Amino acid sequence: MTTRSTRSPRRRTVVALAVVLVVLGAFVVRLIDIQVVNARENIASAMDYGLAGSQVLSGTRGSIVDAQGRPLATSVLDYDCQFTPENVRTISRMTASGDTVKVTWPKLSDQIAAITGQSGDQVRQIVSDALTADPHSQYAKLQNGLSTEQYRALMELGADFISCTPTPSRTYPNGAVGGNLIGFVGGDGEPLAGLEKTDDQCLAPTDGKLTYQRGKDGVIIPGTESETPAQDGGTLALTIDTDLQWYMNQLTKQAKQQTHAQYATATVVEVKTGKIKAAAEYPGVDPNDFTARGSYLNSRIFNDTFEPGSTFKGITASTLIDAGGQSPTSTATVPWKRSFPNGAQVNDATRHPTYDYTLAGVLMDSSNVGAATFSQRISPDIRYDYLKKFGIGSGSAVGFPGEAHGLVHPVQDWDNQMLYDTAYGQGLTTTIPELLGAYDGIINDGVKMPLRLVESCTKPDGTVVTPTLPKPTRVISEKTSAQMREILENVALQASYSKMIKIPGYRIGVKTGTGQISNNGHGYKSGVYYTTMIGFAPADDPQYLVAITLDEPTTVRSSSANAPYFQKAMTQVLKTYRVMPSTSKPKMLPKFG
Repeated sequence: MTTRSTRSPRRRTVVALAVVLVVLGAFVVRLIDIQVVNARENIASAMDYGLAGSQVLSGTRGSIVDAQGRPLATSVLDYDCQFTPENVRTISRMTASGDTVKVTWPKLSDQIAAITGQSGDQVRQIVSDALTADPHSQYAKLQNGLSTEQYRALMELGADFISCTPTPSRTYPNGAVGGNLIGFVGGDGEPLAGLEKTDDQCLAPTDGKLTYQRGKDGVIIPGTESETPAQDGGTLALTIDTDLQWYMNQLTKQAKQQTHAQYATATVVEVKTGKIKAAAEYPGVDPNDFTARGSYLNSRIFNDTFEPGSTFKGITASTLIDAGGQSPTSTATVPWKRSFPNGAQVNDATRHPTYDYTLAGVLMDSSNVGAATFSQRISPDIRYDYLKKFGIGSGSAVGFPGEAHGLVHPVQDWDNQMLYDTAYGQGLTTTIPELLGAYDGIINDGVKMPLRLVESCTKPDGTVVTPTLPKPTRVISEKTSAQMREILENVALQASYSKMIKIPGYRIGVKTGTGQISNNGHGYKSGVYYTTMIGFAPADDPQYLVAITLDEPTTVRSSSANAPYFQKAMTQVLKTYRVMPSTSKPKMLPKFG
């Protein structure tokens, strides 16, 4: 028989259980409401209260490599390290023998300072200042830009209140070698110059993102992480040969210093492909320290224009042969100074008797009067058309940042003097790439190859992308090209500087130019010139073009100043690419009729 006394405890138990179930049900309903029904709103609210966090995952900027795959620019990881000041304390550390020791903050701060290059007092002051400003401070910068070795040493200290964030930085293992071509990036990773800038689409990484939720103590809540991975940049392969570029860098420094020029350049092009194998200049820039005093941040090779002088006699002769019915042995009567019927006056650099010059002889002695006299045998319109066909005024296919274009005035703007000046490289301007492109067309069986610095871009997924280039263009006939090679080889053999440029065992062709320099729009500078020597080898089967330029050399003021540096440059090119010596003999052309 159940009594009232036994029913009462049971009733209380049932009631209590019912109350617990009701409360538990309310919690379940509320939990479902928070985590399911209104999850998005609650997460957003948590983010407003600082309970959600995110971190940028940095991709690595792609490398720039030379034609052999050797690095010219690479990215390395630096580390930005910081304290959680509120958690700074004495730590326990296991010794090598397995014992646990206590390391106090004063001692630990000295160990940290020894790694970061600071003093112990500086490290302690960082934490002290942060805690003075906020006793619960969660952040104080220790040091930015620490190396991987420094980062590892800090982590080995075992202090959980030190954390580090990896950040990519740029390094250039060859320093100033090719610096003006490669360019550089700023401290924020923004490309500022050179190929770093033009090919940023290939090199630039795509950052990722890590999002998470964290507790009040700052610890990430497990299972809340969501990651969008970063994508690294691609690898930019250049046509440059690092070893040859290094040699040319040293040579331009030597040339500039020995001739007391304002600057010097040396450029090498592979004739049959248009690939630039070296492009050096001095003064230059070390991309690792581009703010250093004396750095030249642009590229004079690509960004400067100049009056070419007598190198343009090669273009004039090519035009006369190709379209004017002339030959290397065509003749003209040439005094040292001539007044033309329209009033223009032209003179040669030195006095000489009136010669019956051949066209080849005009180039051998670099006669301005001879070039002007021969130029009358073809119309100005045809001469202008050939200048444009050779690419003068069109820049190059390289597309370098701020690349300059030469200036050729339309024929209708040629005055009486310019009509003749343009035959020997005055009254117009060009650039080093334009000049190299023109001579490539002259000597490469009449076909002008587009110049190029970039071989390819290899994307992170392995896709290889090659640059889109203009098609090679025929500028003169194959026969005209062969005749021009003979003329330019005879220049190398019979010019006054022939012994200075001789390379035993090899046949070479060459032409010089001594261009006047504008005096800021007020005529020309007096007594100083822009000198050029451009040449190729072997003359019977051209493989490489070399151009040496000097701005205002003063020890020797004519283009013969370039001769010893051209000889060294071409010799090095032939050695680098193991070009076989010539086995045939040149055809000698007469200077006079």
